[in-house]
Amino acid sequence: MTGTNTPVVAEQLKQQFGLDTVTLHYGLSQDELFQAAIDNDRGRVEIDGPDDAQKAFPTALGLDGPLVYYTDPTCTGRPTGDTFAVARPEVVDTVWWKDGFFQFDPAAFDALLPRVIDHLNERNAELYVTDVFCGWDPDFAEPYRFVGEYATHAYFCNIMFPKEVRDDSDRAETGWTIINVPSFRAVPERDGTKSDRGVIMDIVNRVALVIGRADYCGVNKKTMFTAMNYVLPAKGQLSMHCSANVGADNTTAILFGLSGTGKTTLSADPERLLIGDDEHVWTDSGISNFEDGCYAKLIDLNKEAEPVIAAAMSMKGTLIENVPPLPGKPVSETDPQEFDLTDGSITENTRFAYPLDCNPGVADGAKGPHPDTIVLLTADAFGVLPPVSVLNTDEAMYHFVTGFTSKLAGTEVGVTEPEATFSACFGAAFMSQKASVYAELLASRMAAHQTRCILLNTGWTGGPYGKGDRMSLKHTRALLDAALAGEFDDAELATQPTLGLKMPTACPAVPDEILDPRGTWDDPEAYDVQATKLRDMFRANYEKKGFADLGIKPVM
Repeated sequence: MTGTNTPVVAEQLKQQFGLDTVTLHYGLSQDELFQAAIDNDRGRVEIDGPDDAQKAFPTALGLDGPLVYYTDPTCTGRPTGDTFAVARPEVVDTVWWKDGFFQFDPAAFDALLPRVIDHLNERNAELYVTDVFCGWDPDFAEPYRFVGEYATHAYFCNIMFPKEVRDDSDRAETGWTIINVPSFRAVPERDGTKSDRGVIMDIVNRVALVIGRADYCGVNKKTMFTAMNYVLPAKGQLSMHCSANVGADNTTAILFGLSGTGKTTLSADPERLLIGDDEHVWTDSGISNFEDGCYAKLIDLNKEAEPVIAAAMSMKGTLIENVPPLPGKPVSETDPQEFDLTDGSITENTRFAYPLDCNPGVADGAKGPHPDTIVLLTADAFGVLPPVSVLNTDEAMYHFVTGFTSKLAGTEVGVTEPEATFSACFGAAFMSQKASVYAELLASRMAAHQTRCILLNTGWTGGPYGKGDRMSLKHTRALLDAALAGEFDDAELATQPTLGLKMPTACPAVPDEILDPRGTWDDPEAYDVQATKLRDMFRANYEKKGFADLGIKPVM
């Protein structure tokens, strides 16, 4: 056992779970976890490879650079087909059950958890344990204890989550525990899983079990985010999948958006301090980040456009995940800047975890006051949404639960024209309560704090993808700056007749003619056809999701 408080933690884990013949490595420094990961983390890294291959490596920078980690090749992202919550009577009617978040039989879980514990005890397993918090707001931060077989995962949790947010003497009684056991292979007929792996949350007992080939680092982050998305709304607080920043005038903005909409890029504003780039809560006291780190995609990273991430790749205490080694060159002899970030041969979901303070301007305590502006980002590849629309509360609720963006033609096999993507609350996979819960909280907070809302389209204008042009980032930033400054609060607005969206007729530093998308098309009648097509997709999604039954008004 290591760490000064290890005997206390060992007794807690023995009493809580029955772990009694394991070796605990508790409270290790990042340097110690870095070395332990290289020495001890073993598993499969190639589809036909052995189960005892080395999984973690240093670069040529050694301890002064990033740790490089490779997941099981079947788990280079969240295993959505194997993600569950225990359907206990206390929560079964309030959880938002859906594809990617399935019901798990309580009796099966109550038999599975001790079976996993027995597995660890019989192996005399070496487990890495770290205590962190999910959240920076001391009134609503949840204690989070990671217990797992891989030092890399503990290292990741120490990057991504804050420490010492408040006194944690209640950790044993109120905290959450993730038990991550890659060596345990589930048997579906015996254990109630769909395969030999599983990510299973027991919300009532504040335990999550990660078993089998589910060793993607993001599981340890998103599972806790999903837990917070249940717990916090139950306390009347709005958890959100968004980025946030605060200006010199102490005005806060939150930006919702799916992948590819510009959420991270637009929140990284040199004139504003970053609160966070992914997961936040809007509590009674304002906005605060859940995390102490960032988990960015690396595939095709433009180092000139993303200099913060590029520089952080050579920093101590960071983690590169699933970026392939260079041909004929060991990872341990590779400078981090040499990696080929266009190489998606392992996965398109290559990742990089780094501390929040690698960013040049971060808000003190990763917090900010109540937001003045909510930005709903979309990248419309159909080319019909206005560059910016001003939304009232009903429209904000509608577009928030709709969570629209679009896939581009050619980006996936079989995608030959733009496809609409709808993800409720801009993060449906992680929203463990029903969409209306978050929408109602959003509406009430907007009303209480007189928060404005805009829909900002970072997609195409003058035609769909392949014919039109991507919105200018310069113009998008000018529109965002104008919204944050309140320029549209009393502005003259025109209504797009097919979509019902209200568009400003003027904006500083933006040509008037691009504000109404119909006028940017060479063939306005073709625009009308495309706008009607997209509107009908919105309406079909509204009907399919049953939003009317949830009290969401059909504004489009």
